Amino acid sequence: MVLLVVDTQRLITNKGLYEFKLFKENVKRLISAAREGGREVIYVRHEDEEMARGTEGFEIYDEFAPVKDERIFDKRANSAFKDTGLSEYLREKGETEIMVVGLQTDYCIDATVKCGFEHGFKIIVPEYANSTFDNEFMTAEKTYRYYNDFMWNGRYAKCVCMKEAQEMLK
Repeated sequence: MVLLVVDTQRLITNKGLYEFKLFKENVKRLISAAREGGREVIYVRHEDEEMARGTEGFEIYDEFAPVKDERIFDKRANSAFKDTGLSEYLREKGETEIMVVGLQTDYCIDATVKCGFEHGFKIIVPEYANSTFDNEFMTAEKTYRYYNDFMWNGRYAKCVCMKEAQEMLK
């Protein structure tokens, strides 16, 4: 199993996110558990006009920053698998399980969960380790609950509590 940290970039990792403090603490705990358990932590960065390469906002949030030799894949689509080489990299390493955390629930996390499932990976989504902002159709809380409690669990992923997620990384 690997821990995939998606789009936790400086521009969008902020207090406007749903349950920001809980999200931040959970992602930090999972990164720490993965490293302590000898699991690979892989980062994905989204590149677009707002988060352009070379800008401050493009860089990974300081509290989640990768350490030496941790891989970073850059993408231009919502899915972490589209034209990034991530799927090929994981297959070469014999990985079959991916724990997905990061931003944003209704965009890149949703696409990554569903595409990872379609690529044949077992996807694990820990509670309160993905988040998003309010949008014109739903509050961030409703969006979070829709995907985590209804859409993914049992269909595309196994959604687990933090205790179980941490145990899985050991």
